[in-house]
Amino acid sequence: MPNLTVNKNADKDAASVEPSPTKPVSNIRRFGPLLVLLAIAGFIYTMGWHRYFSFDQLAANRKMIAGIVADHFVLSVLAFALAYAAVTSLSLPVGSFFTILGGFLFGPLIGGTATVIGATIGALLIFFIVRTSLGEALADRAGPFIEKLRDGFKENALSYMFFLRLAPVFPFWLVNIAPALLRVKTSTYFIGTFFGIMPATYTFSYIGAGLGSVIDAQGLAYETCINQNDTQGIRPLDTGCSVSFNPSDLVTPELLIAFAGLAIIALIPVILNKFRKK
Repeated sequence: MPNLTVNKNADKDAASVEPSPTKPVSNIRRFGPLLVLLAIAGFIYTMGWHRYFSFDQLAANRKMIAGIVADHFVLSVLAFALAYAAVTSLSLPVGSFFTILGGFLFGPLIGGTATVIGATIGALLIFFIVRTSLGEALADRAGPFIEKLRDGFKENALSYMFFLRLAPVFPFWLVNIAPALLRVKTSTYFIGTFFGIMPATYTFSYIGAGLGSVIDAQGLAYETCINQNDTQGIRPLDTGCSVSFNPSDLVTPELLIAFAGLAIIALIPVILNKFRKK
């Protein structure tokens, strides 16, 4: 009988000691993807690779890019969607350029659709990573303010998601992360993202479809500037000539008002719900 008592105690001690080595593994699984994502984004910023995604580079390599798209159209669309997903998940500040580029390369319908799919995939990826890592940590340390914010968001999550996606004042990367910290359901996040980004995406894709004439005009002005300075014996590098195009010039006050109106419409169910409760 004494031997049996000793064996039972030994089993209890073994059972209490064994789970401890699994903690580092769970932490690696929990924070590893986020750290990898931050490392890749930091490396790209350090190398300055994000600067290659510019309208100057597009104008300089327009013929080569157009040839690749013409020869491999389907693969080009798939590659573009995957690239957009990567850019979104890494939160690189080139989303507006890629949206316009999609319309320029593939037309407003195909380019816009590829953008919506790629952006949604990238947004879901960062959503899962942040929710798994930071979301659980925040849940463990959530104070009354965070809990109240979560409860309010949970009541009208889809309406709030549409509002955040449609309102032109919230950065895209912030809207990708915030719902993960507020325990938004994956299905709600997906629907709000996929349909919420459509209006702005197809608008900028349509603008991108007419970008060729803008690049042609800028290219002509650039060549004229180079030729004028060449006659004066000035080297091309010293002329100060460049191809300039700012996507912010395309964002007119009327366009912002239209998006703001859509965002307000998305909040109508929330407002009605408040009145019903009162």
